[in-house]
Amino acid sequence: MNAILNVSAYRFVGIDDGADLRQRLFASAQAATLKGTVLLAPEGINLTLAGAPAALRGWLAALQADARFKGLPVKESFSSAQPFGRLFVKLKREIIRMNQPDLRPAAGRAPAVDAPTLARWLVQGHCDAGRPLALLDTRNGFEVDAGAFEGAIDWRLHKFSDFPAALDAHLDTLQGKTVVSYCTGGIRCEKAALAMQARGLPHVLQLDGGILQYFEDTDGAPHWRGDCFVFDERIALDRSLAAAEPA
Repeated sequence: MNAILNVSAYRFVGIDDGADLRQRLFASAQAATLKGTVLLAPEGINLTLAGAPAALRGWLAALQADARFKGLPVKESFSSAQPFGRLFVKLKREIIRMNQPDLRPAAGRAPAVDAPTLARWLVQGHCDAGRPLALLDTRNGFEVDAGAFEGAIDWRLHKFSDFPAALDAHLDTLQGKTVVSYCTGGIRCEKAALAMQARGLPHVLQLDGGILQYFEDTDGAPHWRGDCFVFDERIALDRSLAAAEPA
């Protein structure tokens, strides 16, 4: 029986009360018996939590009562067991580390392509403007090994902060293409798209909601191979967003 609700969400939004917010969120999540991680930084919030559905949804409703998090998009899946061992609410310099202080995601979101549109582009072999597609995987190499889009660019990153240097080394190969960056849930590909825009690439999009949204919003996740690695005890999710069977 899949009795545990798993959620993930992020938003780039200015946070100037991180210490107080951390205390409030930790206390309320602990009271709701939730486990997982919430990251807070001046640039926003990033969370992956699991718990009893009513308790977790109640905690999310209270979070979204804060105007900064109103309408926060949340991805849901279910599991038969709690996939996290503890609860952490942490203050960080960035909610996803890139070490690019001039990049300010809260100031404006990069353009996005939704999952059904990307699926259609992959079938037709180009974007609607006729440009060839370059799907750019912004995850770590071991995540790519668990599953990826067919033909996607993989720079074998060891950590996300390696992305800017890899981009500089491969910038010329992306010219003249519609570049679609993607990651698990959207946070890395959003920052990556902004970094590519800052380098002068004119046709850059992020996959809205990442791989998990693609699994949810398309029929059978066309042009995807394998599973999607996740950073919890489930290890990977299949296209139905259930824990993948061990290989």
